[in-house]
Amino acid sequence: MHSCSFFVALLCLMGLSSADPVKFVDCGSTSGKVTIVDITPCPSQPCQLHKGDSYSVNVTFSSTVDSSSSTAVVHGILGGVPIPFSIPVGDGCKSGIQCPIQQQQIYNYQATLPVKTEYPSLKLVVEWELRDDNKNDLFCVKFPVQLV
Repeated sequence: MHSCSFFVALLCLMGLSSADPVKFVDCGSTSGKVTIVDITPCPSQPCQLHKGDSYSVNVTFSSTVDSSSSTAVVHGILGGVPIPFSIPVGDGCKSGIQCPIQQQQIYNYQATLPVKTEYPSLKLVVEWELRDDNKNDLFCVKFPVQLV
């Protein structure tokens, strides 16, 4: 019985370790450097975001500046036009980051992306920025999604 439980636990761990981070493009991180972007759940890419559900967005980055605050700004890009997305918490200091932000430190930004039921079903690019005190991007990432 113990070997069966061990085998199941091992398979689960193998599944978690084989999950790939989301492919992203840096779109102007002037005050930091992004290392990983994860969206949960996102079993395949582009991530299929189901209307009415919420998704966890995690961005690991290092800062090249000091900043006492941080502000998240999110857009959906359709035909080159940025359309604002609302997120529940825009303050990065309340999203897994302990402020003040210090240069040469690594941070793990964590946020929730709710997908409203009134959004149309389509493919688009999400642009997610976290801005410092001077409104420069600690990170700016773009990743494709499909709203279903």
